Amino acid sequence: MVVDNGIDLAQVRERFLQGGTVDSCVRSMIRNSWQRSVLLGLSPDQAELPYRPDVDTDVRLVRAADPVLDWLQNRFAGSRVNIGLADGEGTVLARRFGQPSLARRLPPFQVVPGFVFAEHVAGTNGIGLALAERRLCRLYGAEHFAERSQGNACSAIPIRDLLSGRIEGVLSFGCPRTDAGPVMDNLIVQAAHAIERRLLEQSSARERDLLQAYLDARRGATVGARLLDAARIGMDEPALSELNGRDRMIVKEKAAELISAAQRGAVEVALCDGRRVTLVSQVVTGPGGTEGVAVEAVLHEDGPQPLLTLPGRPGEPRDLATPDTPVIPVPRHLPGVPPGQVTTAPPITVRTPERSGGGAPVPTPTDGPLVLVGEPGVGRYAVAARRRLELLSEASARIGTTLDVRRTALELAEMAVPRLADHVAIDLPEAVLRGEEAADPRTGMVRAVMHGTRDGLPFYPVGERIDPRPATPQSRCLDREQAVLVPDLRVSTGWLSQEPAHTERLVSMGVHSLIAVPLLARGVVLGIASFYRCESPSPFDDDDRSLAQELATRAAICIDNARRYTREHTMVLALQRSLLPNRLPEQNALEIAHRYQPAEWEVGGDWFDVIPLSGTRVALIVGDVVGHGLHAAVTMGRLRTAARNYAELDLCPDEVLTHLDNLVGRLDRDETACGTTGIIGATCLYAVYDPTSQRATMARAGHLPPALVHPDGSVTFPDLPAGPPLGLGGLPFESTEIPLPEGSELVLYTDGLVEDRGRDLDASFELLRRVLAHPDRAPDDTCREILSAVAPEHPDDDIALLVARTHALDPGRVADWSLPADPARVKDVRAAVGRRLADWGLDEVSFTAELLLSELVTNAVRYGSGPIHVRLIHDRTLICEVADTSSTAPHLRHAATYDEGGRGLFLVAQLAQSWGTRYTDEGKVIWAECALQAPSGALPEAVPTDMDWGDLAGLA
Repeated sequence: MVVDNGIDLAQVRERFLQGGTVDSCVRSMIRNSWQRSVLLGLSPDQAELPYRPDVDTDVRLVRAADPVLDWLQNRFAGSRVNIGLADGEGTVLARRFGQPSLARRLPPFQVVPGFVFAEHVAGTNGIGLALAERRLCRLYGAEHFAERSQGNACSAIPIRDLLSGRIEGVLSFGCPRTDAGPVMDNLIVQAAHAIERRLLEQSSARERDLLQAYLDARRGATVGARLLDAARIGMDEPALSELNGRDRMIVKEKAAELISAAQRGAVEVALCDGRRVTLVSQVVTGPGGTEGVAVEAVLHEDGPQPLLTLPGRPGEPRDLATPDTPVIPVPRHLPGVPPGQVTTAPPITVRTPERSGGGAPVPTPTDGPLVLVGEPGVGRYAVAARRRLELLSEASARIGTTLDVRRTALELAEMAVPRLADHVAIDLPEAVLRGEEAADPRTGMVRAVMHGTRDGLPFYPVGERIDPRPATPQSRCLDREQAVLVPDLRVSTGWLSQEPAHTERLVSMGVHSLIAVPLLARGVVLGIASFYRCESPSPFDDDDRSLAQELATRAAICIDNARRYTREHTMVLALQRSLLPNRLPEQNALEIAHRYQPAEWEVGGDWFDVIPLSGTRVALIVGDVVGHGLHAAVTMGRLRTAARNYAELDLCPDEVLTHLDNLVGRLDRDETACGTTGIIGATCLYAVYDPTSQRATMARAGHLPPALVHPDGSVTFPDLPAGPPLGLGGLPFESTEIPLPEGSELVLYTDGLVEDRGRDLDASFELLRRVLAHPDRAPDDTCREILSAVAPEHPDDDIALLVARTHALDPGRVADWSLPADPARVKDVRAAVGRRLADWGLDEVSFTAELLLSELVTNAVRYGSGPIHVRLIHDRTLICEVADTSSTAPHLRHAATYDEGGRGLFLVAQLAQSWGTRYTDEGKVIWAECALQAPSGALPEAVPTDMDWGDLAGLA
């Protein structure tokens, strides 16, 4: 057979049976059914079908379908259409033919009732596939598994009980494949709906009989007929007419629950206005022997408590003392609820009436009005429907309370257990857990949630990789993008084939029913939710499948929101990490440990930095941008870069903060002018430690003060001038100098460390003080203890933490000289420097160092003023410093070939690793660093050989 897409299905089917790949050639529904048929061991050339000679064809389904089947037979008169009606297990109950002669020409299995077409015995066919897929199915020619059916086309659709949702049977149309057309699909849908309506009418007729029997017994035929017209299907509206809409709804719900209990009982319902209604149920038998329950109401007004009785024969009161007439006690008010208090109705508790003892006469009150009458089964359907609505309503509030993918999936499982399922397994691709979209949801899937009513069942544990096979319900739900219901796992070959030893063990331990639902949101498949039953004796039905589908859909939207948030959070976190220091610079002044802990949900704008400065000094900085998210992270990066640049200029801490304040103000104005979110503000603490003087200079802009741990273990919080947060402007910043003896610890942090909603700020500082009172602990251990003891368990803000232990520079590694501004003294300094470098064992760099100092001192003599101070520091590099009282900084320039001067600083820049100028209260310091190993040549090649050495006159 050649179908519309040009594929020869007969050849495709043969390739499948030989183990070939047919994924892109066959509809997934057919392919999955073929796979299940093969797993069942069925053979395509199987000739016989199971036959049930004792099948009962006089059943409710057939009685409802007979007129519809007759109409279909007339509609297809003259055609080669075979009309079949099967029960819920695939056994054919009735046949009709468009041509009566077909009954003589067709094989018996297509004519005689009693043959079974369930998929597990007949392979892929219309009736069996409609039961397996629980929807309208169409098969053409070679799509049938058995060769006997490959000359036909078939359409089949399930028939449901509209009250319970249960599949009662299947209606099927069969014909030669050349006669198939779209008209048949429209007719089969209309016919199935007509049969379903007739099944509902049968239930309605029984309830009308029950109502008529009740009214005839209570008030007489005339009154009963009048109330029957008003009540329609069993509701006596005058009984509730004086109640408001909410009260009527509550009374009806409780009445339905009493009917579903199928016994005599009573329940008291509190109304919104403080009054109470007692609902009483009693058994009613209809003329055809149908048993039902009638519910009457007694409204309690303020005043004496009325007594209640069940009605006797029309016009005659019943004696409540007789053994067959129980007394139903009615309490004055609901337990635990004061009289008159407005309350919603509590969950129903049916009280079985107690018999009156001793034969004492009981007063007989007036009969109460009828509220509902119906069959217990119908009442149970109504109660189940209401509970499903309650579950969906509760799920809307309880699923998606966080933006965490795993937590949201767990909330779905917690909602479903035990009200829908006994166990729920949720499998998600690893990409979804990372916040990404999975290219193929079948690959890289792991068990994210496993939640159930009891332990010990051998489900795959959380974290296990899941690879659903093609024929499993989980794989089928991904193909269909709809829920797949498997009422009986014992005959589900696809599920059993996933891992036979594992699945058979689950079945042996009571797992009997499954609903597999794809987690689908915005067109993206996020995973699979599997609902299992093992404790509940009843299998899942279609109503359960619809409920599971709705729950999964709502959860999928929340999971997708969490996934998108996770992706954005990860991106912002990665950006933030890239803007923070990857590693700390090497230096000898401080032993530093650091921690950065982002907020639990929203990334903030905290930052820290460690910046080596000239003269072996080190700058420490922590800051915090107000707000969270991408904007705060980007602003943090801009401020950290600016702060590092200002620090590289060797500015004082208060000057650095002043420049940052101006920068934040400009950024805020620029962004506000562009219509974007401006910078609300930021705080900052800047400290510079000098190991030669063992002092730190600090300034802060609205930031928390640092903690200072003294060598003896005492902890203080220096009272630094606070200064306004960055961006406010107006007030100046002030620097404070604090002595830091060797072995002291300076602790800088952001407010996320000490601010906790459940803890006072003073308590946090005291806790921090106790944790820091261990001066013998390494800085890294101190960081760990601080985060463990002081940081909030679920931080709302980022935490940046720096712990720096001070070291002092050995005085023997520092040499300094003071000299007047006299060029003749330059040679003395050169000689002294040479001797000191020899003492330090740095003869290799003596020439370079002498040349650098000669140039720096010469510049100070020529362009500076006042006394000159020379300092030499032996650290990781050799640092040469020349200080004078002038505030004029030198500028590097490129001298022309015939210029007599201007080459001195150029020479310094070529010989030194780095050089610069910093300002002091007395003037300035020009410094240069050179490596501790000699350069490859005496002079850099960039210096012209015919240069004028006029700038180095002091060397003579």
